[in-house]
Amino acid sequence: MAIRYPNGKKYVPATEKKASSKKQVKKDLTFSNRGKTLEDMIDEANAYYLTVKEAVIHKKPVPIQIVNVEYPSRSAAVIREAYFRTPSTTDYNGVYKGHYIDFDAKETKNKTSFPLKNVHLHQVTHMRAATAQGGICFLLIRFSILNRSFVLPFSILNAAWAEMEKGGRKSIPFDVFEQDAIEIKESYSPQLDYLKAVTVLLPL
Repeated sequence: MAIRYPNGKKYVPATEKKASSKKQVKKDLTFSNRGKTLEDMIDEANAYYLTVKEAVIHKKPVPIQIVNVEYPSRSAAVIREAYFRTPSTTDYNGVYKGHYIDFDAKETKNKTSFPLKNVHLHQVTHMRAATAQGGICFLLIRFSILNRSFVLPFSILNAAWAEMEKGGRKSIPFDVFEQDAIEIKESYSPQLDYLKAVTVLLPL
């Protein structure tokens, strides 16, 4: 017979809780990034950078215009209709070591290349403009199946985009990442310490 507390929760003996806790710790150590999205890891890293005063980097707000809201109760509001006011540019921007950085995060299940369809023209146009002003622009790309992440300099993306516009290939081969991008080695805290890779892109 299952014994339950007045709140309806099942009573679990302390010995079972202890055993369950050990299993959970082991699972967490073995699969530390399971369930985490790329955005989760970047947000975690940005919070760490801000805390240790290494950089100030934030996710840009999405420009949404709300046109229809319902209030089913005094304490709740439900958005029924909204639209994007303008195309979003990149996901993140901020300041690192006195330099403006601007980047977009992309995740792909492809193991042999990164499809350029994952990038939009207005994003490339934005990064071109920011680069022309001395900004450091790049893509932070994670190959989820391979469990490998890279900082891809904008110069490589720009060249691949130009080739695609001329009728060339519509993706960036994985070997280009291994040769010309900067791989992000996962660590303990933060897990995705991407600024170590970005440092390579900073002017001497």
